[in-house]
Amino acid sequence: MEMLEKMNQATLEEKLATGKYVLFFTADWCPDCTFIKPYMPEIEAQFSDYKFLQVDRDENIDLCQELMVMGIPSFIVYEDGKEVDRFVNGDRKTKSEVVDFLAQVN
Repeated sequence: MEMLEKMNQATLEEKLATGKYVLFFTADWCPDCTFIKPYMPEIEAQFSDYKFLQVDRDENIDLCQELMVMGIPSFIVYEDGKEVDRFVNGDRKTKSEVVDFLAQVN
């Protein structure tokens, strides 16, 4: 999974202008993020039509504020530069919850 560099919302939307993306918001100190990380390769493989980008919340705190991502781990789906759906809150997420979220978006 590619790590997203530090950027603002306008630059992000340019980067995501074409294609299907899942942004995975996380931080090293977050126990709920550590819980879901081992499942991410399987989730990526299951939804291979999306490019997954990991967003370090601490590195991109301004971007998180612009996107109203107040809890992690969180996921936002983009298609051709536009937000399609989001699974954003501060709760621990299981593999099945993330898979169900992405399946209903797809």
